[in-house]
Amino acid sequence: MIINFNQIFLENPTRQILRDVSLSLTESRIGVIGANGSGKSTLVRLINGLVSPTAGSVVVNGLDVSQNLKLVRQLVGFVFQNPDNQIVFPVVSEDLDFGLKPRLPNANDRQIRTKETLARLGIEKLYERAVHELSGGEKQLVALAAVLSLEPEILILDEPTTQLDLRYRNRLMHIISGLMQPVIFVTHDLDLLQDFDRVLVVDQGQIVHDGPPRQALDWYVVHMSQPMGQGA
Repeated sequence: MIINFNQIFLENPTRQILRDVSLSLTESRIGVIGANGSGKSTLVRLINGLVSPTAGSVVVNGLDVSQNLKLVRQLVGFVFQNPDNQIVFPVVSEDLDFGLKPRLPNANDRQIRTKETLARLGIEKLYERAVHELSGGEKQLVALAAVLSLEPEILILDEPTTQLDLRYRNRLMHIISGLMQPVIFVTHDLDLLQDFDRVLVVDQGQIVHDGPPRQALDWYVVHMSQPMGQGA
């Protein structure tokens, strides 16, 4: 995995969201942290073109995102904070099947892929379940399964544990730890990043710290403990 951010600026009519962000991401497990409104979710959404920069470029494995959007979205899987924003069909099997249709025209192949992916996550029993009957944790695992069934080369998760109880939080992290794909993980739960390779701290639209987890997390805790307006 090589993701390059080249002098990224992003603004809307009311404020600047990201400013002069340049960095290269190559590690297998990267955490992204920051206060609400810091720009961390926007940063990772640039990777698969969910948002576009006002200036600058993002290049994923040699592909400029703005010029190769379809190809990049085949490479990069994205799991949202709220699974209800991602699951669109009323039955679990139907939802995964729909996402696979462009890549697997054969219905039997799609069924096999769907069942295999659900089994990998330990949720094969949900295959014919109605989505509205699922718990929040089950929905999040289904949303992850839908993304993994597409076999992305890179996986991005944007605060996926926010609505999970401790059991499903731990289960999700166990699954993620066993994935072969590189993972970029946005979270407020600092404990989840202890074993990651690298952590980025985003504040006011910039990368203000970038380093190993212990160093970055300690810096962030100190920074966030300061009174407002006294940033480090």
